[in-house]
Amino acid sequence: MVGAVVLSGCGPRRVGGSPALAGVDVGGKASLKEHAANARLLFGFAVDTRQLRENRRYREVVEQQASIIVAENAMKWRALRPAVDRYDFEDADGLLTFAEKNRIKLRGHNLCWHESLPVWFDAVANRGNAHRLLVDHIRTVAGRYAGRMHSWDVVNEAINTRDGRGDGLRNSPWLRLVGTDYIEIAFRTAREADPAALLTYNEFGLEPETVEGAGKRAATLQMLRRLKQRNVPIDAVGIQSHLEAGSRSGYGPELTKFMAACREMGLEIFLSEMDVSDRNLPVNTDSRDAVVAESYRSYLEMTLQERRVTAVLTWGVDDGGTWLTAGEPRRDQSAQRPLLFDSSFQAKPAFAAVREAFVGRMRPGSGASAARVPAYLPRL
Repeated sequence: MVGAVVLSGCGPRRVGGSPALAGVDVGGKASLKEHAANARLLFGFAVDTRQLRENRRYREVVEQQASIIVAENAMKWRALRPAVDRYDFEDADGLLTFAEKNRIKLRGHNLCWHESLPVWFDAVANRGNAHRLLVDHIRTVAGRYAGRMHSWDVVNEAINTRDGRGDGLRNSPWLRLVGTDYIEIAFRTAREADPAALLTYNEFGLEPETVEGAGKRAATLQMLRRLKQRNVPIDAVGIQSHLEAGSRSGYGPELTKFMAACREMGLEIFLSEMDVSDRNLPVNTDSRDAVVAESYRSYLEMTLQERRVTAVLTWGVDDGGTWLTAGEPRRDQSAQRPLLFDSSFQAKPAFAAVREAFVGRMRPGSGASAARVPAYLPRL
């Protein structure tokens, strides 16, 4: 019988699951947050606030493993703005209370995005009021949590080269209603509302060694440089890191160059939404888990050589809650297994792979080894 992670009590905490992980400690100094701290990193998850309230085992994994968390949905516009003149902060406030009680840092996601807008938005927002709607929302939300947040994803996914604009910007509602300076407006307003939080631009599709990936990286760097030239207050870039196991396009030196360019602009880098889709792998669970684990290992071994990478978060805690099962379904209709814990909260080979990558970051000769850290001290 497959063993289970022991997450409560004061004794040793061990993991069963894969034979490769049998008898391996996962708690205390063996946890991911402790290994991340030794590598001058924060580690954590995107969390579901309902699960956090109602599922003890889910909550214990987060408490045990995370030094930073972000809400999957509780801080998006749709969750916070049931009506144009009314906010609902219950879930967001509860998440902050949980984080502070457990000394876990909290990221805010997000203040400006073209998706997850409230149902009233299309009927209400227009060119005459969209600027005010954006500014008032950021002042209200970021201002409510001022001084208590690690970082905010101020603008999310503003680049889409397929829309055919020379600047690479997505033809989003914000672009159409506010104009090309909506990104600058959002960052300046966020800094006024919360001077302490790290202000982040968050983007997907930056990893692949493809023509489209190259275009996304180039357009993103162009936007970031423009913001820096205009002294817009931006502190970090979130590389979402939604990977695909077994993909031929993969990731490699071009992503390394992109991260170096971000470093040269003085930006921190977060691997902000990491998971590994197994939609194209064979049905056998053990083989799928092995390939997913290797994907985590190889990606982190490469990206963590960049000393400006200061946080790693997976998008979800366990396989049972992943967006990928519905969002990128497998042809055999089996559930995806893209995260570090399975749906029974058993640590998987990917857990060990991530932990080993954190250890590897501090080995002599690593690009981000301890000897090179003092030139830049991340906010841990």
